[in-house]
Amino acid sequence: EGNFIAKAVIIAGGCSRQKLGIPGEEKFTGKGVSYCATCDAYFFQDKPVAVAGGGNAAITEALHLAKFASKVTVIHRRDRLRATPIVQEKAFSEPRIEFRWNTVVEEIEGGDSVNQIRLRQVQTGEKSALEVAGIFVSIGLKPDTDYLKGVLPLDEAGYIITTDKMETEIPGVFAAGDIRHNSPRQIIAAAGDGATAAIYAEKFIAE
Repeated sequence: EGNFIAKAVIIAGGCSRQKLGIPGEEKFTGKGVSYCATCDAYFFQDKPVAVAGGGNAAITEALHLAKFASKVTVIHRRDRLRATPIVQEKAFSEPRIEFRWNTVVEEIEGGDSVNQIRLRQVQTGEKSALEVAGIFVSIGLKPDTDYLKGVLPLDEAGYIITTDKMETEIPGVFAAGDIRHNSPRQIIAAAGDGATAAIYAEKFIAE
């Protein structure tokens, strides 16, 4: 903490996993609520789990979980997936994966760990409960830019708007990686952004 004086700044704060923002989510994080199937799938060997989301990341998580869990229920608020056709085809052909369409998770319940989730069908309003040992949340990313509101131009989702040189509206302030508007959200692209930002930051300082 403290104040620092710099001739140039590169902002590369990245993104955080978007949360559901429902009762029980914080309480059971690490106790059945997870944001990373690659990290935690093994702990749910032969147990039923749920995945919240319908994009590429969510369905890829579901496919990975199907290697371990007894059943994977994908809960999606729409009536179709947003994942690519190839990923969808793999998921639809996986016998351990089933889908709850037009459905949202309203609450996560349990004792020492998660044991069920409360669901609501968005079209009919019908509510139900689903017994699971865990739920994996994969509903997108949120850029860590709250502290930049009113300081730098951000797009509607909160990503920093830059030029191809990673320049922001403020001279000497650059942004790189996932935090940047129109970033492909790939490691190799973020590394390239960082290199570009460093080159132009150096040029800015030299001037």
